[in-house]
Amino acid sequence: MQVWPFDKSLRSADYLAKNPAGRVPALEIDGDCWWETGAITELLCERFPKPGLGRLPGHPERAQWLIWVHFSETISQHCAILTQQHIMLYEDSMRSPVLMKLEAKRLAKCYEALERRLEGRDYLLDGGFSAADVSVGQAIYMARHFARLDPFPALSAWYARITERPGFLLSRPTEAHTRLYTRDFYEPWEVA
Repeated sequence: MQVWPFDKSLRSADYLAKNPAGRVPALEIDGDCWWETGAITELLCERFPKPGLGRLPGHPERAQWLIWVHFSETISQHCAILTQQHIMLYEDSMRSPVLMKLEAKRLAKCYEALERRLEGRDYLLDGGFSAADVSVGQAIYMARHFARLDPFPALSAWYARITERPGFLLSRPTEAHTRLYTRDFYEPWEVA
């Protein structure tokens, strides 16, 4: 396994051969390279169906599974903009307080959708824990740095549940230098 740092090496010819957009993720299995998070999730669940993380075609929860797996990409897109604004842009003059506030509010709207879905449920699907929870959980792992979970009790309880799972604990960065987010929370800047 090769781990690529979240830096300019993602624009190298070697990495662009794996993901032509120069973005993460890219996963190479048996000489094939897969990219785009939702596609990787679907392909892994189809290739390794035994753990039951996927909902294959014909399964009654297939539509909801697909919706939530791909909804994680909506959350991640807002996080990408906020990560750029707070972390990747090195000069303050390049940052936009208006954009920071707008994207944080968009994350809160995503939280509202998740709150409604999770009311009365332990996981996103009635059939139990799935790759939809993994996908959305990863997005919330990033999003919580920009929009607080506290006002959303069902979402907060779900996030606490999934972050206690052994797989989640193993997936977290272990070295401080591999962490993208060095603060627990990044406040939107005030508009001057």
